[in-house]
Amino acid sequence: MWLLIAQVIAYLLATIKEISMCLTCMETVTKELVSWMRGHESSVFSISVHASGRYAITTSSDTAQLWDLDTFQRKRKLNILQSVGIQKVFFLPLSNTILSCFKDNSVFAWECDTLFCKYQLPAPPESSSILYKVFAVTRDGRILAAGGKSNHLHLWCLEAKQLFRIIQMPTKVRAIRHLEFLPDSFDAGSNQVLGVLSQDGIMRFINIQTCKLLFEIGSLDEGISSAVVSPHGRYIASIMENGSLNIYSVQALTQEINKPPPPLVKVIEDLPKSKLNAGDLKVKVTSRRVQLPSKSRESKIQTRILKQDLAGHCENKENELSEGLSKKRLQVLLKGYGEYPTKYRMFIWRSLLQLPENHTAFSNLIDKGIHAAFLNLQKNYPIKSRKLLRVLQRTLSALAHWSAIFSDTPYLPLLAFPFVKLFQNNQLICFEVIATLIINWCQHWFEYFPNPPINVLSVVENVLAFHDRTLLQHFMEHDITSQLYAWPLLETVFSEVLTREEWLKLFDNVFSNHPSFLLMTVVAYNICSRAPLLNCNLKDDFEYFFHHRNNVDISVVIREVYHLMDTTPADIHPNSMLDAFVSLTKGQYPVFNKYPKFVVDYQTQERERIRNDELDYLRERQTVEDMQAEVDQQRDEYEAWYQKQELLRKAEETRREMLLQEEEKMIQQRQKLAAVKRELKVKEMHLQDAARRRFLKLQQDQREMELRRLDDEIERKNLSTSQEAIAKEMREDADAYRRKVDLEEHMFHKLMETHQTQIQNTQKLIEENLAKAEQACLNTDWRIQALRKQRSGDLQRNECYQETAKLLQKNRRKEIEVLNALSEEEAKKWEEAKEKDFHLKSERKVSALSDASRKWFLEKEISDAVEHAERPHGKVVPRCQNEQVASSCFPATSQSSDISEMDSSTRISLSQRRVQWDGVERDLMERVRNLRQRLTARARHRCQTPHLLAA
Repeated sequence: MWLLIAQVIAYLLATIKEISMCLTCMETVTKELVSWMRGHESSVFSISVHASGRYAITTSSDTAQLWDLDTFQRKRKLNILQSVGIQKVFFLPLSNTILSCFKDNSVFAWECDTLFCKYQLPAPPESSSILYKVFAVTRDGRILAAGGKSNHLHLWCLEAKQLFRIIQMPTKVRAIRHLEFLPDSFDAGSNQVLGVLSQDGIMRFINIQTCKLLFEIGSLDEGISSAVVSPHGRYIASIMENGSLNIYSVQALTQEINKPPPPLVKVIEDLPKSKLNAGDLKVKVTSRRVQLPSKSRESKIQTRILKQDLAGHCENKENELSEGLSKKRLQVLLKGYGEYPTKYRMFIWRSLLQLPENHTAFSNLIDKGIHAAFLNLQKNYPIKSRKLLRVLQRTLSALAHWSAIFSDTPYLPLLAFPFVKLFQNNQLICFEVIATLIINWCQHWFEYFPNPPINVLSVVENVLAFHDRTLLQHFMEHDITSQLYAWPLLETVFSEVLTREEWLKLFDNVFSNHPSFLLMTVVAYNICSRAPLLNCNLKDDFEYFFHHRNNVDISVVIREVYHLMDTTPADIHPNSMLDAFVSLTKGQYPVFNKYPKFVVDYQTQERERIRNDELDYLRERQTVEDMQAEVDQQRDEYEAWYQKQELLRKAEETRREMLLQEEEKMIQQRQKLAAVKRELKVKEMHLQDAARRRFLKLQQDQREMELRRLDDEIERKNLSTSQEAIAKEMREDADAYRRKVDLEEHMFHKLMETHQTQIQNTQKLIEENLAKAEQACLNTDWRIQALRKQRSGDLQRNECYQETAKLLQKNRRKEIEVLNALSEEEAKKWEEAKEKDFHLKSERKVSALSDASRKWFLEKEISDAVEHAERPHGKVVPRCQNEQVASSCFPATSQSSDISEMDSSTRISLSQRRVQWDGVERDLMERVRNLRQRLTARARHRCQTPHLLAA
């Protein structure tokens, strides 16, 4: 259980870490996720957006990435060494420059499009060097303020690329946590007031030119955690350390700066006296700053209410043109320069149009979602920028929700598009500008809906007829009506025929004059273009002319408009039919119903009917598609079933073929097994024959060895001086040998019978095993392995026999060497031997010793031969049985006598006496040879008898 909890916690931490390293783009109106941009390996702590709203820079501790907000794709990535680190990367206002500040106090400026390094700020002086942590730039992008863990501020001039001022904060300031310039509407972006938030939670506002402390917000008891200034510098929002949010009015904070010192005690009559004391409102005035009155905790709520009332009062005055921005003075300025300053154009427009900025009402329109009439807007008006398309779609939907006629107005996107492109970053202002334009400059446009405004076009035609009848006559000759030379200019508000700068210059004059100025502009544009128009003779040429840009000076057109406004008679002047300027109401937007309602309702009903018919058609088509899908599915199922049956049939045939092949393989295996059986029988017969031959050869070799031994004994015995004794002994030996040979023949026959019995038993066992092998084919391998082991055993035994023969030969050679050595020793001592009886006894003992040794070797060979004969198929006969058989081949008496003689010979070296027999040996050789031949012939005759029986 605990392991599962630990895994879940680890997963959540990994998810939170991954989310913190990603950038999420949300739609503020629909609250929908637009894009999820990944790429950072650490947490993002800074986001900077370009003034055009197209690009954004996200910064983490190890990298900075440049994003294209139209496609939400990463454009470039800035990688640096981990040892350096990034402090902040941001766009400079009103420029195309990126400023990157690193932890080693290096500051680089880059070109946004090419990312070319424009310049690098030099290192600050060592005497006042600090580690930069926070940065701020003025609205005109000329001054950079930098601070860190110090009470010094560095001010850099980005145009001169040098440090021009170092400001020392009060000694109580040890570190700077945040910097923010306070903008002013009339300072042309060169902000002079800088807010400095220090470690004590107090934000001090100083003048960077005079280096004077103007005012401060926050206190030691209620410190500020972070703060931000509104775009126009009217309010300051701060998050306090206790979690509360405070909003300060800059006007209230700065209204005491330029006034003489107030009295020490002030009384506020609007608040109850029971909750405020006189001592709580004491204000300390110094020569350097204005300090806000200290308030008790009980008076905080009342003070906030006072600030809210004051802010509301200020907001009501915003829509009113002040004396410095009077419409007459603006018109004088406009006529003198031809256009308003670019930096203040939007502010002047908002002031001229008196936009109410109804956030709540606009939010209610946006919350209704995309209107059904503009769901497929991109099909009719394909726009490359997705952001611009979304803003246009929301603005048109808000207009359609405001008034039903705008959902059926075909030229509304053309009319709204230039304003949407201009105010795409502020949709509220965009909507209110378009609404104000429709209410004032588009009066009577919808009275003949859905047709063009005939009444308005008639006024334009009357004015053109009064000022340039020749041009009008040319239009009439070529069947060109006001719907071709006037209406395209009106429905697009000149956006198709003018450049951006020309269009802005024109609408500076449109918004500064009576609504009839726009209609007069249409007439002036035609009059200023009369030369190319008079040369046109085809209708297509006229259409092209009024839908594309032409070589017309907009300044000349504007001057012509003012001339037309002054010289047009009152009876045909557009002022006679157009009302004066009316601004939008505060709080809620006015109702717009200046159109034939029955036509719009009828079109709405028809559109609804068509939509219902379309829905019915779609439902029927969906039903037909579902039925078709079911039919296709059934057909697919039938085809799948047939295919499956075909596969099963093929699989069955394949299995039958496999079974036939297996049966053929079994038959072949059985044939191979029978052949193996036959080969085994043949091999077994050959092995039996070879074993029998080896056994017979072994018996023959043993007998030959025995004959040679007898020959040696006879030769030794014939060396006796007494011929009679020798003959007697020879007769006795011959009789003993005859008895021994008879016994050996008897034992040989017994052994042969036993061997034949074992062979027969073995044959029966093999036959039984072969019969079992026919029933179980798997035992064949085992038997083959057994035969292989038997063959290897036979080979090993043959090797053992060969080694035994070699050892016997070595023993014989060693024995001869020993006898030679003994004979030499006996020759030395022969002279000392005098007595004949002693010689005879010695001779007998030597012969007995030699007989005993030869008998021992003979028994050893016989026991080995018997052991080999009794295990022809790998059987092992115990050693004791072989010894018993060998011992039974000789009489017991001879064995005992030999053993006694061997015991006596061990005490006296009788073999040393053999030297005396060397002379006598040559005389007895002939006699021994004859006897050996007779014995050999007899032995061969006896050995052939069992061979014939075995065959």
